[in-house]
Amino acid sequence: MAKMHNKGKGKASSLIPFRRFSPSWIKDSYEDINSLICKLSKKGLVPSQIGIYLRDCRGIPQIKNITGKKILRILKLNGLKPEIPEDLFFLIKKAINVRKHLERNKKDKDSKFRLILIESKIHRISRYYKKNKQLPENWHYGNSETSLIQS
Repeated sequence: MAKMHNKGKGKASSLIPFRRFSPSWIKDSYEDINSLICKLSKKGLVPSQIGIYLRDCRGIPQIKNITGKKILRILKLNGLKPEIPEDLFFLIKKAINVRKHLERNKKDKDSKFRLILIESKIHRISRYYKKNKQLPENWHYGNSETSLIQS
């Protein structure tokens, strides 16, 4: 599989375990894990950061094997789902940082080109999320979103 704006193929990746049941060393119950996920989300962590925290600090390898649901699904059920999807949020954040850089360095042609690539990714992903009804149809990338993310 080729990358979108890169020469690399990106074939190397880690694999999830073949066995789909909860490991024997996990003593936390379903309710404990759900409450911990909700607590971490209220602290401001996004679903991938919650998964990393549970893996590294609590020794819980795969949430889906224990609870039967993914982290985002658990957050949705508890009403804590983020307004915009995580990958789109971080792309917008990256575009904001490149724009700030371009305000200071007006002659940086490479950053200007990279900003165009980042914004094309934003438009492509937002089109996908609108089609799958994870974003409202009237949502569009612009200054209002960037001001919300900055604060």
